[in-house]
Amino acid sequence: MEESKRNLLDEEAKASLDIWRYVFGFADIAAAKCAIDLKIPEAIENHPSSQPVTLTELSSAVSASPSHLRRIMRFLVHQGLFKEVPTKDGLATGYTNTPLSRRMMITKLHGKDLWAFAQDNLCHSQLINEAMACDARRVVPRVAGACQGLFDGVATVVDVGGGTGETMGILVKEFPWIKGFNFDLPHVIEVAQVLDGVENVEGDMFDSIPASDAVIIKWVLHDWGDKDCIKILKNCKEAVLPNIGKVLIVECVIGEKKNTMIAEERDDKLEHVRLQLDMVMMVHTSTGKERTLKEWDFVLTEAGFARYEVRDFDDVQSLIIAYRS
Repeated sequence: MEESKRNLLDEEAKASLDIWRYVFGFADIAAAKCAIDLKIPEAIENHPSSQPVTLTELSSAVSASPSHLRRIMRFLVHQGLFKEVPTKDGLATGYTNTPLSRRMMITKLHGKDLWAFAQDNLCHSQLINEAMACDARRVVPRVAGACQGLFDGVATVVDVGGGTGETMGILVKEFPWIKGFNFDLPHVIEVAQVLDGVENVEGDMFDSIPASDAVIIKWVLHDWGDKDCIKILKNCKEAVLPNIGKVLIVECVIGEKKNTMIAEERDDKLEHVRLQLDMVMMVHTSTGKERTLKEWDFVLTEAGFARYEVRDFDDVQSLIIAYRS
C-alpha cells in the first residue's frame, strides 16, 4: 500500500512538471526560429576573431537588444543549441556554435539547399536514404493494403524520389505483375539496391518523370512549398497515361477541425505527430510543410488533376490517389 502511494505521488509530481512542458512547448521552436531569423549562427561563425562572441559583439552583429538577446541566448544555451564559454582572457563569457546550431545555417555555409548539400556529401545523403528506407519498410506494407484494386490493369509504376528502392521493392513483391522503376537523382541511384522487378532510373523530378501507368511519391512533396509542389505534381500527371493514369501520394493530411475532446486517443496522438512534423519541416526545409486537406486540394487542383480521394490506413501518413482523368 505504501509503495502504491509513493508511485501515485511520483506520477502526480511528474504530471505537474510535464504539464508545463506542454503548455510552453512552443517556446522551443519559437526561440530556434528567432535564432534562424536573426542569423545568430552565421554571426558567430563569421566573427573575425577565433574568440567566443560576447553578448555585446553578438548584439551589434545581429542588431538586437542586448537585454532580450541575453535571455534568448540563455534559453538556447540551456537547450544545447549554443555553448557559453569563457573568453581567452577569462574576463568575460561568449558564445560558440555547436554542431546543432551549424545545421541551422547549412544553406548559408555551403551556398546550397539541403538536397544539393546531400548530393556533394555522401555521408549526409546516406543518412537521408537510410531514414527513408526505414520508413518504407514500416509504412509501405500498410500502403499496399490500402492500394488493393488500384494496380488492376497497371503494368508499370514509377516511384518518384524512391531513394535506394525499398518502396518499389516491396510493391513489386505485393503486386508481382507490375514492372517497377525507382527514380531519383544520379548520386542516389548510384547506391540504389539491385532488386528483382525494379529498374533504377536517374533523373530530376523537376525536369521530367519516366512515362508509366502509375506514379507513387512518398514523403517527398512535404519538402517543398506550393509552387515547387505543383511543378512536381504536374510532371507526375504528365508521366501517367490519360485514361488509367493515377498518382499515389503518401503524405500527412493534417485535420483542420479535429475535436480533440471526443477524438480517439490514438487518432489524437497521430495528429500530434503530424503537427510535430510540420514544425520539423519549418526548421529543416526552406518552404516545406505538412498540408491540410484544403491545402492538398489547392495543389492538386492547380496541378490539373481531374479528381482525387484520400484513404486512411491508421498511420501518420495517408494515401492520396490523384487521377489524371
